[in-house]
Order: sequence, then structure tokens, then C-alpha cells
Amino acid sequence: MKRTFKIGVLATAAVVLAGCASVNFDQTLADTSGTLGTFTQGKLELSRTQEQAQARSKLTADLLVQPLGMNEAVQLSLVNSPAMQALLAQSWADMAQAEQSGKLANPVFSFERMRLGDELELGRLLSFGLLELLTLPRRQAIAQAQIEQAQVQLSATVVEQVTQVRQAWVRAVATQQSVQYAQQVNAAAQAGAELARRMQQAGNFNKLQRAREQSFYAEAVAQLASVQHAATAAREELVRQLGLNDVQATQLQLPDRLPDLPKTPHQASVVTAGAKEQRLDVQLARHQLDVAGKSQGLNLLTSVLDVELGIRRDTVFDNAEGTRSTRKGYELDLRLPLFDWGTSQRAAMNAQSLAAANRYENTVRGASSQLRESYSAYRTAYDVARHYRDEIVPLRKTMGEETMLRYNGMLIGVFELLADTREQITSVTAAINAYQQFWLADAALAASMAGKPTSAGAMPVSSAASAGAAGGH
Repeated sequence: MKRTFKIGVLATAAVVLAGCASVNFDQTLADTSGTLGTFTQGKLELSRTQEQAQARSKLTADLLVQPLGMNEAVQLSLVNSPAMQALLAQSWADMAQAEQSGKLANPVFSFERMRLGDELELGRLLSFGLLELLTLPRRQAIAQAQIEQAQVQLSATVVEQVTQVRQAWVRAVATQQSVQYAQQVNAAAQAGAELARRMQQAGNFNKLQRAREQSFYAEAVAQLASVQHAATAAREELVRQLGLNDVQATQLQLPDRLPDLPKTPHQASVVTAGAKEQRLDVQLARHQLDVAGKSQGLNLLTSVLDVELGIRRDTVFDNAEGTRSTRKGYELDLRLPLFDWGTSQRAAMNAQSLAAANRYENTVRGASSQLRESYSAYRTAYDVARHYRDEIVPLRKTMGEETMLRYNGMLIGVFELLADTREQITSVTAAINAYQQFWLADAALAASMAGKPTSAGAMPVSSAASAGAAGGH
């Protein structure tokens, strides 16, 4: 009787423990939005109802009415992009699967009916994994660690997606702005080529002089075509990042130019002030190590033993005697380690734990170095862009004004004026590229500070500068 009572208590405790853990994904999204406020602006949401989908569509339409700034682009991506919604849904699924791994498997009920002569026997057996029950607290701890790991992974993925949107927006606006100046270069080159043709007809230009101007015009046409395609490709990349359909893509408006540089750049002390332990990559590596360590302890036992506990109740009817008897008891099923002692499984788990420990150590060691590199790229891009803004572009403007005065005074000819105009446009285009590189580096630095290293991309080469170099005199 005592044994049966103990088994009943054990089964009751199993039921209670099996329902301890749960995943509140709405709360997870709220926590993620709070942690990543600078990235998500509190707009992280998984749409699961028709009302939520309609609200998303209305917000999308409102955002597309005016030219889309960088922050608005991020907001639009969070509420409109199917890729972002798929990311959130997959994260929910990963957390639910992690939660499921910490639950106790349902018991198995077996029923049998046996007849022997006048005897009828009804057998009933309720069985469940005893070892699974005994290790339930450990498995729930592992499941909780996996859920926390999935939460950190969600934050890292959101940071990565938002950074991609920011950088796509920067490229789209910068290339759109570059097209305007490439058109001016093309117009100046066309005017020079036409003038050179007429000058040759009048006998004032030789064949070589005309060929130089014609060559520069031909290269300018090719450069304009390349820049226009780059602008189209950058815009379409932004369209994909925002998850726009064909109608929404036609409604997309972008600002005419990139934002101005901040008055002061971030200071290195502020960038590196955050503790390394708060970085997402360090947190993720730490959770992976935690899961590996807890799983290893559980695997030492489960790789060798497996125990099934069954509670049996049999009823025997003897028709000849007119009697009825009941048999009660329990049974244990043991897996015998005759052929496999779990050595390979334990070796694999040991190797995984060792790998997780080294990945964590590598992430911690590389965190500061990676952040210093990102800040160097950011600060260099800021200094270069500021140099173009404060030095090169104003000097080119002054030189242009002086050249125009000399032209008006008939001290120089029209070709010298056109050449100076091309050089001014080349400097402006290079300045646009410098601005683009800064804002790409700014987005990459924000991601690096959060703990999701992202490249700003290589410094782009100004197409107009190339054209200017080719057509110089």
C-alpha cells in the first residue's frame, strides 16, 4: 500500500512539474524592444490577427506618403517586411521547441484482454519513464537556458536586420544623389564634345584635341549608365529590405540627400564604456556554454541507463467459480548496456562542451578588438567626410568662382571653364561617397556596440572622379 501511495505521489509530482515552464512570446518581444530601443523604437511586433495585419497596412501607407527617412525606413521594415515577420515567427517556434524539450513525455496506457477456459483476465498498465521523471528538473533547467539563448539570438538577429535596412537606405539615397551629379558631368562633357567638333570644323582644333573631348564624353555616358544602374540596384535592395510590394515600391520616396554630419562624433571612451558581458555575441556564447555544460551532466546518466516504471492493475474473472480477483503492482523496464555503453555519445558531448567553452573565450577576447576596429572605421569616415565638407568642397567652390571671373575677363577659354566645372562636380561626388561611407560606418558601429559585428563595406570609388581623371587636360 505504501509503495502504491509513493508511486501515486510521484506521478502527481510529475504532472505538476511538467507544466512549470512556459513561453510568453509577447512579453519576449516587449523585452527585446526595450533592450533594443535604439534599433526597434519599440515597434517590434508579430502580427497574428487580421486586426494587427490591418494596422500594419495602415501604418505602412502613412509612412509612404512622405519621403522616407532612415528611422522611418527601420519602422517600416519592422511593421511591413514579411522577412522580419518570418524571423519573429521562427524565433517563437525555436522557443516553443526549447520549452517542449523540458516537458515530461505523456504516459502510455496499455490494455489487454486474455481468456483461458473459464477465466477472463483484463490487464491495465500505465507506464512512464522513471529516469525521465527523475531528471526532469535538470531538463527544465536546460530548456530554460535554451529559451534564454533563443531570446538573445532573436535580439542579435533583429540588430542585424535593422542594420541592413539602415545601410540599404544610406546606399539608396547616396546613389540617387550621385546620379544628379553624374548627369551634370555628362552634360558638361557633351557640351565640350560639341564645342570641340565645331572648333575643328572652324580649323581652331586639331584632330587630337577633339578626340580628347569626345573620349571624355563617351566615358561620361558610360559612367552615367553605371551610376543609374547602381541607383536602381540600391533602391531595389531597399525595397526588398522593407518588404514592399509592387504598388508600394512605386510609392517609395527618398530624401534628396544624405543627412548632415553630426556636430561631434562619438568618443572612443563612450563607445567602449559598455561592459563586454552585455554584448549580444558574448551573451549568446555564454548561453551556449551554459546549455552545453548542463546537457553534459544529464548525458552522463542518460547515455547508459533508461528506466520505465509501470503501474499495473489486472482483474481476473473466473466464470466457473463465479469469482473476481484483482492484482495490483508495478513493473520496471531497464535498458541493459550490453552493446553500447554510451562512450561515443559522451565523447561527442564532451567535445561540444569544449568547443562552446573555447567559442566563449574567443568571443570575449575578440569583443574589445572588434569594437576598436569598428570605431576606427567610424572615426576615419567621419574625419574624411568632414574634411570634404570643410576643406575640399569650399576650396573647389572658390576655385570655380575665380575661374568664372577669369572666363568673364577673357583670360581663359571655355574648355578651361568646362574642365574646372567637371572637377568641381567630381569633388562633390567624392564628398557624397564620403558621407555615404560615414553613415554606413555609423550603422555598423551601432551594431558592434550592441554586440553584432557588421561591416560598413569598402570605401566606394567615385565614378565621377574616375571620369574626371580620364578626361583631364
